[in-house]
Amino acid sequence: MSEDDNTCQWPNTLLEKEYHDKEWGIPKHDDKILFEFLVLEMMQAGLSWAIILSKREGMREAFSNFDVIKISQYDDAYKNELLQNPQIIRNRLKINSLILNAQLFIEIQQEYGSFDQYIWSFVDNNPIVNTFTSLDEMPSSTIISDEISKTLKKRGFKFVGSTICYSYMQAIGMTNDHLVSCKHYNQCSN
Repeated sequence: MSEDDNTCQWPNTLLEKEYHDKEWGIPKHDDKILFEFLVLEMMQAGLSWAIILSKREGMREAFSNFDVIKISQYDDAYKNELLQNPQIIRNRLKINSLILNAQLFIEIQQEYGSFDQYIWSFVDNNPIVNTFTSLDEMPSSTIISDEISKTLKKRGFKFVGSTICYSYMQAIGMTNDHLVSCKHYNQCSN
């Protein structure tokens, strides 16, 4: 933690600090945002968070502003166009998974009324508030992220391992993993 801003230890770049301060860990319930964050976590697999945030605007533009319905209908021609776009993560498996996951996301919306209803049910609609004092205490996965991963994989989702699911839980505020010394800890605990 830097002493001058009382924030968590992981944000290093300006984009990471802005993301941490304005988005990370704040409970999200809008399906459009929940889908965007799922895509960002999926795209991050094997890469640094700094890379993902630096390509976020490019992905927003290329991925129809994260419109799940439009993405679910991408055809092979557009997939090939995406693979040529230097503004995004150009990984064939991730692009194919983006489209598949969009289709499956819509199925969950239809079944549960919203993806929000589905995903937040894993924590009984109440964020888990942790009391970590250092990054070393923070797990990379939990029993709940294991369960989310298992159920999403069973539905056919790709790039949803337990570590990705835990990172997703942190990002959308299902768990408050701001360090207790972070100026945002109390904001995300209320």
